[in-house]
Amino acid sequence: MTEIDLSADLFGQTLTSPLLNASGVHCQTKEELNDLANTSNLGAMVTKSATLQAREGNPNPRYYDLENGSINSMGLPNLGYDFYLDYVLQEQTKPTILSVAALSAADAITLLKDLQASDYQGPTELNLSCPNIVGEPQLAYDFEATDRVLSEVFSFYTKPLGVKLPPYFDLVHFDKIAAVLNKYPLTHVNTINSIGNGLWVDVDQEQVVTKAKGGFGGLGGTMVLPTALANVRALRQRLNDSIKVLGTGGVTSGADIFAHILCGADLVSVGTQVMKEGLGTYDRLAEELKAIMAEKGYQSLADFRGKLKEL
Repeated sequence: MTEIDLSADLFGQTLTSPLLNASGVHCQTKEELNDLANTSNLGAMVTKSATLQAREGNPNPRYYDLENGSINSMGLPNLGYDFYLDYVLQEQTKPTILSVAALSAADAITLLKDLQASDYQGPTELNLSCPNIVGEPQLAYDFEATDRVLSEVFSFYTKPLGVKLPPYFDLVHFDKIAAVLNKYPLTHVNTINSIGNGLWVDVDQEQVVTKAKGGFGGLGGTMVLPTALANVRALRQRLNDSIKVLGTGGVTSGADIFAHILCGADLVSVGTQVMKEGLGTYDRLAEELKAIMAEKGYQSLADFRGKLKEL
């Protein structure tokens, strides 16, 4: 029997698997990043989204497991931009995307000007979509502001750069964000971030389950899979072929990875399920994906990527 090939491409780097960690899960400290580097069947890593200064994030409790997913209000806890830049320059042993998050448009410009002047030549992802910063909107829901930021960024930034997007829920919004993104030489979009401002009620205690923002938090896990697949599909249909799509959201099985790739994802991230199951998740998912491909007679990811059938 022909061996199943899970290899994928990360902007010219060949990966052994299409699997990534979702930024925010087991990627904050040096020890966690090194754990990812040593995780088999994880094709590439994504750092915690780094802000200009280190952040403690929102008060605990800020993560809560649900039967069909999770709710979190982490608030971007991270060790600061300088720490993650030093890591990707000095420590990384596995292909890595440096994720950076701006609390304002001015912060984004400051971060990326510093990156442009640095020795770092690898891929960067600008997070335009954290829903859990108290008092701060998600920039990528403002199409004109996103356009202004990217216009200024690409007036000076020449290194590989993609963006992390929030979920969109209207076909017109897909049209509008794609029209903005297609104007720029982006390497990729990562879709979706968690679905912002959900709420879970502990009926026994008659209270919310996370502290910040009165209990409102980002939803992840199984419940967001249909939204994630819709965003992957809709953006792949609208974006320039040169812009890769990284699918994130709702992955608990090899079938979910298969579905993301069928919708057009080049790579697939896993978050909530790693919180529930641990880093062994990646080995299980890779084996399940191989089994599905073997059953269907597919030898490589290219055999079915983007080939979702319509009725």
